[in-house]
Amino acid sequence: MKKRYTVFFAFFLLIFPLFASCSINTLVANALTGEGSSAVFSGDSDPQLVGDALPFAIKMYEALLDSNPKHEGLMLVTGSLFVMYANAFVHGPADMLDQEDWQEQQAAQMRAKNLYLRGVEILYNGLESRHRGFIRAIDNEQQFQAMLGRLRKNDVGFVYWTVAGSLAAYSLDVLDFELGSRIPQWQAMILRAYELDPDFNGAAIDELLLLFYASLPELMGGNKELAEIYFQRAMEKTGGASTGALISYAQAIAVPARDYETFRENLERVLAVDPDADIPNRLVTIINQRKARWLLDNAYLYFSFLPIPEDTW
Repeated sequence: MKKRYTVFFAFFLLIFPLFASCSINTLVANALTGEGSSAVFSGDSDPQLVGDALPFAIKMYEALLDSNPKHEGLMLVTGSLFVMYANAFVHGPADMLDQEDWQEQQAAQMRAKNLYLRGVEILYNGLESRHRGFIRAIDNEQQFQAMLGRLRKNDVGFVYWTVAGSLAAYSLDVLDFELGSRIPQWQAMILRAYELDPDFNGAAIDELLLLFYASLPELMGGNKELAEIYFQRAMEKTGGASTGALISYAQAIAVPARDYETFRENLERVLAVDPDADIPNRLVTIINQRKARWLLDNAYLYFSFLPIPEDTW
């Protein structure tokens, strides 16, 4: 990656006199949002290093986006980074705080919600830029269905991160009725994305649909049978190594069913995955393994029939 940017800037210095009227920010934006740009983060093996670096990266992308407000690549990268950072480094750690730290936990969860929504706003703007009238159509079912029909495969990234960030924000504040009213639209969006690119980022949409159908009550679209289907698809696509699907199944299906054996088995499968077997997703695997270990160590919080460890008394 370093070599790639060295070559880019050397080339830029050579051609600068020929393109003096071009925007430097636009050229840099194009370089930073090209193929492989996110692998610098997702392929890393040190979550703390990435967690410390992401805020600066996000603000850098925001500054570039401010100078290039119509740059769709910047909209996608900036919006998705907000969602990723909120999930991995704010929301996730907040969930694992001790019960006595409930005030710190609530503050972190509300911060995560705000970060999710900042990213979602940018992503919606990206969809609006690509399909004029998208945001306005959300409040009209007929127009919205027509707008979804206009989406193409290269829109799936925007749709996926928009829905993922929106659902995550709602999960942190289920009394936010304005967000809750958008659930049918999010469902329609992600199902359309699945039609267009069922293998987007491997099993990413399967994992999201598993969580969607497993977490929501039936009156809001929940469906345990569909959750099972998408779980199986995620496992098939990843050769049984979908750590996100395994954790979601353990929490959203095994816990409500009071099925500790399935809960434990799935989390142990997460811990057995080799992070180096899938370098582009190594960071996700490591973070999910930390979550799985915490869930196993704190299983008594979810299954009342388990003994409370003496060191927690």
